[in-house]
Amino acid sequence: MEKKLKPLIKLAKEGFIELFFVDASHFVMGGFTGRLWSRVRCFVKTASGRSRYNVLGALNFCGKKISTVTNETHISAEQVIRLMDKLRKTYKDKVLALVLDNAAYQRCAKVTEYAKEHGIGLIFLPPYSPNLNLIERYWKLVKGEVLNATYHGTFEEFKRAIDTCIAETEGKYKKKVSTLISENFQSFTDVFVPAA
Repeated sequence: MEKKLKPLIKLAKEGFIELFFVDASHFVMGGFTGRLWSRVRCFVKTASGRSRYNVLGALNFCGKKISTVTNETHISAEQVIRLMDKLRKTYKDKVLALVLDNAAYQRCAKVTEYAKEHGIGLIFLPPYSPNLNLIERYWKLVKGEVLNATYHGTFEEFKRAIDTCIAETEGKYKKKVSTLISENFQSFTDVFVPAA
């Protein structure tokens, strides 16, 4: 955090680079329970099946804008390269730096070679550190706004709800996103680990 992320954030704030936090969220159509105290037990209609909508996103740290690539199968190196292409077209003549986790499809030779060829910096987070990838906070917001205790009758409605929420990042959800995406990282120093 001190050696890589904070210096990159400083460079982004000074306008030298465009810094993105990148990760995929795999939305599975089904029941997402909400929490409510009630005297009477309530039953909420839910969809059946395991239809999956994959969204690979890159969240711009300073601009709080999100760029995405979606599909209904799985995320692979091809989608990561498509996302990098999209960022290159959107942020022409800018230095791009992407913070990623260690997913195999992001760390593979095909992606790293493509990034090197096009001058895109890839910063890989240590294993098991989702607290350092700020886009995780964004995905939690999307799930809370769109999926919790909500019924979507068809897979198309489900996808449309997710896409609409993402499209409203700079509108309806701008204030929430600005509050969530800050340089305040949760750290886990001084954690008590009981003996087994």
